[in-house]
Amino acid sequence: MLWLLRHGETDANAARIVQRPEVALSARGREQAERLARRLADGRVAHVVSSDLRRAVETAEAIVRATGASLELDPCLRERDFGDVRGTAYAALAEDIFGPDYAPPNGETWAAFHVRVDAAWRGVLARAATTPGDLVVVTHGLVVGAVVRRHCDLPPGTEVPLAWPNTAVTLVEPPRTLALLGCTAHLVAPAEGGAA
Repeated sequence: MLWLLRHGETDANAARIVQRPEVALSARGREQAERLARRLADGRVAHVVSSDLRRAVETAEAIVRATGASLELDPCLRERDFGDVRGTAYAALAEDIFGPDYAPPNGETWAAFHVRVDAAWRGVLARAATTPGDLVVVTHGLVVGAVVRRHCDLPPGTEVPLAWPNTAVTLVEPPRTLALLGCTAHLVAPAEGGAA
């Protein structure tokens, strides 16, 4: 099974600020990551591949501690590069940075982002085929959305979220079967017990 995960919360997430690469998890984000790690600590996870942005790495490291899995960083799994608007509050933006035609100054267009994510997903599927157990991918909300929309077969009537909760779990049975979409059960279960 392939676990596709969004990183834990940061202070910038909570404050609705376009994130910079070096942003770390907040205290709440670290707790979310620990709960997610307990959810995955059943012995099936063999390998973790993560975006190399700090918030994703910190989330991945919690999973590695809980599972003993190996960790690999892949910069192709980074969030979309919003260039000069990084560090800006969403409320202060003059344009919708998620609009289909928006190209951030000194950033990444949607077309370039999709080319990168498509290549990253092909690499993930190749890793999954040779991993003797479950593969975990720790990445970002826009990456998860792009993968689900572009590379998974959605059951009829399934709505793909526009925003992904922090540490949301999406399960994919390679290559295209969507088994679970955006689940955060581990965040509502008792901290000691985890969640399935």
